[in-house]
Amino acid sequence: MRFDLAQFASTPRVLDGAWGTELQRRGLAAGGCPELWNVENPGAVRAVARGYVDAGSDVILSNTFGANRFILASHNAGARAAELAEAGAAISRAVVGDSVRVFASIGPSGKIMMMGDVPPEELHEAFAETAAAVARGGADGIALETFNELEEIALALAAVKSVCDLPVVCSMTYASGPDKTATMMGTSPADLVKVAVGGGAAAVGANCGVGPDNYVKVAGMYRQATDLPIWIKANAGLPVVVAGETTFPMGPEEFATFAPRLVSAGARFIGGCCGTGPEHIRAVRAAVDAL
Repeated sequence: MRFDLAQFASTPRVLDGAWGTELQRRGLAAGGCPELWNVENPGAVRAVARGYVDAGSDVILSNTFGANRFILASHNAGARAAELAEAGAAISRAVVGDSVRVFASIGPSGKIMMMGDVPPEELHEAFAETAAAVARGGADGIALETFNELEEIALALAAVKSVCDLPVVCSMTYASGPDKTATMMGTSPADLVKVAVGGGAAAVGANCGVGPDNYVKVAGMYRQATDLPIWIKANAGLPVVVAGETTFPMGPEEFATFAPRLVSAGARFIGGCCGTGPEHIRAVRAAVDAL
């Protein structure tokens, strides 16, 4: 039976936090391929998923953000996209059981459509390959996240819909323009809503970016444009370099103070992106429960 995301979103839900930095804490080299760990070090991937479940997430993602043939090609693993995507979804599925939902993460291809880097048909095939694989792995839904190009997320949505009937979240990164509410390609929340609604998406959202304060504005813009559930995963502020290390300044308690504001602005799913970990999610859980 298809998961009813709209019904699930009738009450505010807590998402997970970042995956890449959590894997790096467990030994993944900077610049390494996270998705290869789905088969080479599945215990570490399970530990990340378990950490977010224990922190109180209602929904976790999967270690599949870059599990497409173009991103994986830079790690000499382009032919393993389906294998790694299915394995990543299956790990999250096995950790959560029936208590928490799994939305498989699918990120952009790394190609720019307007530059004609790759024919659209090849991009469609790549996204469809990944989507079919995470569906086999047991995902309840798919989160298309961190997209900046409207044409690419529209193509990705169509590709997902061509191979499975899972609910799809369309999430872009807004950090450009005078008020930081446009993608680097100039797409507004209202622009995405048109594409998402036309393509049959189940929710719209924003992730990464400059911090949760800015995404309170973005959530409000989404709410003005649509009744679809709104999904927000903000960074823990803007990164700063301290003693050669990139860090994010916003701690769990400060980050969680934005949860009530996000809910008031219209968000129904709230989690974290870069710089957030289980402690941030635990604080968001407490803030959402207090509502």
